[in-house]
Amino acid sequence: MRVAIIGAGIVGVTTAYECAADGHEVTVFDRRNGVASETSFANAGVLAPGYVTPWAAPGMPWKVLCSLFSAHAPVRLGRGAWAQLPWIWQWWRACRPAVHDGNRAAMQRLAHFSRAQMDELTRALHLEYEQAQGYLVLLRGNREVAQAQSGLRLLNELGVPFELVDAARCRAIEPGLDPDTPLHAAIHLAQDGVGNCRHFAHLLKQEAQRLGADFRFDREVLRIVPGTKPALEVRPVSARRDAGDTRLEPAEFDAVIVCAGVLANGLLAPIGQGLPLAPVVGYSVTAPLRHVDGHPNLGPRAGVMDERFKVAITRLGQRIRVAGSAELGGPAGHFNETALRTLYGVLADWFPGAAVLTQAQRWQGARPMLPDGPPVLGASGAPGVWLNVGHGSSGWALACGSARVLAQAIAGREAPIDLAQLGPQRLRR
Repeated sequence: MRVAIIGAGIVGVTTAYECAADGHEVTVFDRRNGVASETSFANAGVLAPGYVTPWAAPGMPWKVLCSLFSAHAPVRLGRGAWAQLPWIWQWWRACRPAVHDGNRAAMQRLAHFSRAQMDELTRALHLEYEQAQGYLVLLRGNREVAQAQSGLRLLNELGVPFELVDAARCRAIEPGLDPDTPLHAAIHLAQDGVGNCRHFAHLLKQEAQRLGADFRFDREVLRIVPGTKPALEVRPVSARRDAGDTRLEPAEFDAVIVCAGVLANGLLAPIGQGLPLAPVVGYSVTAPLRHVDGHPNLGPRAGVMDERFKVAITRLGQRIRVAGSAELGGPAGHFNETALRTLYGVLADWFPGAAVLTQAQRWQGARPMLPDGPPVLGASGAPGVWLNVGHGSSGWALACGSARVLAQAIAGREAPIDLAQLGPQRLRR
């Protein structure tokens, strides 16, 4: 089959690899000049399947409301949030316990399947992407310990190996933690870890190319033409919009897979397959690790997450990355300085002086979020058009599994996991 993939983020690249590995003739289109150039560029890098859960959860509406009165809240509503009121209404309804439980189970199944797929690819292809094993969820005080109990019950239900450790054990696992910052306990997930998402995407792109996949960058997909032989209308990004420089490239495929993140609706709505996607903005700061003679433990060995502020700090080779925040309705391209100050503050709390902040790189990414949490995988409803979109803040954790699911579906084979909560029909009732 001739398969076109729109989008070369981590979801698009993994999909390209899986389709190429199945023997399809794959062409990938992306408006940027390389893979993982937008939302996948500088995410936290955390790979912890047990912590992949829907943003729509019991108690979240209250947290969002409280965020209006807290400068350091991990969840924020921007001025543009009012334009997302229909999405917010659907999200609020998905926060009901029964709805949340079903969505959580679907995301967990996909997350654990995805981690197994990634581990298999890593072994089979001998991939090195600055991965490190071990993840600590830091609980500053009794309040965080109490709030973590529901999460611990979930980990038990899922059979995820973890250990609730005291402060002394935390600092033995991560010796770089500042001893002066109050710490009550932590959840240690020894089998989870971190990795460089963008580097993984580049490596897998090379493997997909080795299998024959064609990546066409600086290409803007203007329109999908559904049908038994679906087509794309594509224009070079450098072309002037009024110059009429458009063409079908190529004229026909056997399948089109949309992996375009927050841009997906611009292509799906005109063919009657729009989804309630909203951009939820996150931030990160990446800087070189400082090297000081006599202090070998500056920075984390792997990854930690501050449960109070929902901020992750990860080690990626000789760099340190601090990432967090979830902002709905914030202006694209505008950095929220309050969110960034929170990131710097949490980094200073746990690893003071560990990063060369004069060389820091700031990043903002718009994560494609569906109101109920799980992504959409499968046939769109339009002939020849398939969907692999809406992974929200869990794209890195769900990408490999989502790609395998999509490749199986296109080939007409039985799905490797239950897809009952992952199809587009759940959002169109």
